[in-house]
Amino acid sequence: MPDVIKHLYKYSPSQGGLLYAWFPSMHTRVDIMLCGRQGEDILLSVVDAVYKMLCRLEKMANYYDADSELAYLNRTASTHPQQVSHELYDMLTFCVDCYIRTAGCFDVTIHSADYTPNLIRSVQLSPQERTLLFLQRGVTINLSGFLKGYALEKTRKLLQYYEVKDALINMGNSSVLALGHHPLADGWKVGFGQGAVPNGRKPQELLLQNECLTTSGNDSHERKHIINPRNGKPVEGKREVAVVTDNGAIGEVLSTGLFVADARQREILEAEFRPRLILDL
Repeated sequence: MPDVIKHLYKYSPSQGGLLYAWFPSMHTRVDIMLCGRQGEDILLSVVDAVYKMLCRLEKMANYYDADSELAYLNRTASTHPQQVSHELYDMLTFCVDCYIRTAGCFDVTIHSADYTPNLIRSVQLSPQERTLLFLQRGVTINLSGFLKGYALEKTRKLLQYYEVKDALINMGNSSVLALGHHPLADGWKVGFGQGAVPNGRKPQELLLQNECLTTSGNDSHERKHIINPRNGKPVEGKREVAVVTDNGAIGEVLSTGLFVADARQREILEAEFRPRLILDL
């Protein structure tokens, strides 16, 4: 077990075991709560498997890690077609397709040098050869607006493999997967904190049941990290959008898209993805 993983464990004859673990990953803190009768050692092995999976995803798709597969592709795919691993190719295909599905509101080329709308059309993916080619120089792909949601879905599969039916996975308070229920509730209750609620109103709470909560936006007036594909400029102002969906990867794309969408685009996004809930915070 890596030293970075910390945990607490409690057992009761009536409810079984409750393991709470936390560790840093993907530039944030990951909090995991697992419920079950598998025992502390087995539940800890589940946490270890999740940690190793997240480390693997970072080595594959971390835009900011010069040694990642994605960073290598960003450096070389403008010279000639580059072979892509199966999993990363599927991720790229999904994200490029989401540009169309979101009416241009979700664009993984947004951090390219000299970005212009429709630059993503310079990304050429060849399914037969499983290669990536940039048709012009300066194009880069950044999967940061998608990767944590994808990681939630990979975590879901790991939990299913280990037959953990009741779990809560929280990645930085912005990407949450809730499976089954808390031992003393019908689902998992999550909130947004006082800072996300204007005028001193009571923080809103949601009950999640086998679904994901993803949030995108600026949690302060100083934070301006999401770029609007329409003009290539960071979105300003303290504002966030949260969505509840069945799938974390879809939720990540949707919350990011809704944050930059105008009224017409928002209607398109809601009709295309049909989330259970949209919250403007």
